[in-house]
Amino acid sequence: MRSGVIAQKVGMTRLFTETGEHLPVTVLRLAQCQVIGHRSKDKNGYVALQLGSGTRKVSGMTKAERGHMAKVNVEPKRKLAEFRVSDDALIPVGAEITADHFVVGQFVDVTGTSIGKGFAGGMKRWNFAGLRASHGVSISHRSIGSTGGRQDPGKTFKNKKMPGHMGVDRITTLNLKVVKLDVPRGLILVEGAVPGAKGGWIRMRDAVKRSLPKEAPKPGKFKLAGGDAKPAEAPAQSAPAAAPAEASAKPEGA
Repeated sequence: MRSGVIAQKVGMTRLFTETGEHLPVTVLRLAQCQVIGHRSKDKNGYVALQLGSGTRKVSGMTKAERGHMAKVNVEPKRKLAEFRVSDDALIPVGAEITADHFVVGQFVDVTGTSIGKGFAGGMKRWNFAGLRASHGVSISHRSIGSTGGRQDPGKTFKNKKMPGHMGVDRITTLNLKVVKLDVPRGLILVEGAVPGAKGGWIRMRDAVKRSLPKEAPKPGKFKLAGGDAKPAEAPAQSAPAAAPAEASAKPEGA
């Protein structure tokens, strides 16, 4: 089980396919999503990664927060979150997760806070039909109607759908498809809508109900604190060393 990422919602746009059809997509941006700490079974009872994203002023942080960031030598982060991972999916502390942590075509689950709507009526909040537009109904066309019985049960049951506060809820949308990646700018484009307003923080991870593609990097794609690429790219450096040997072998055979 790989780690997820903390992304910031940029907004919505659309992409055109080769057949001319357009796909509504949501643009998510990775704002320096770095690993802040590890959670282990011995110390915490579970295995997880603590990630931080965004930037904030040091003056607005508590002394404990400043000490936590200074201990791992990471710039102050605006948003923190934990992601449960398996033992073999730990990423080094201080590493920055890049957009190619996901691959085009895979499905992801996103979690965000929905836009607040304030006090809403039953028709807007619960999709009630409302009262009739004629036949004696006056002034109360958008009311919800009866909320309980008369003598029996003589009360309104708990959890009755009624007017009230709407929005600002934690919502998870499942199985959104990754359509396009822009690694240099840290952008991830997913098909469909993502809960939350523009600029809101989104938690994004591999879909639970879909299988992970074989080409997805494990434990993930990241950059080390010194700017080096993921250690998995190191074997590619051994190829140029073998090239001169082959080139010198050809003249000898000639």
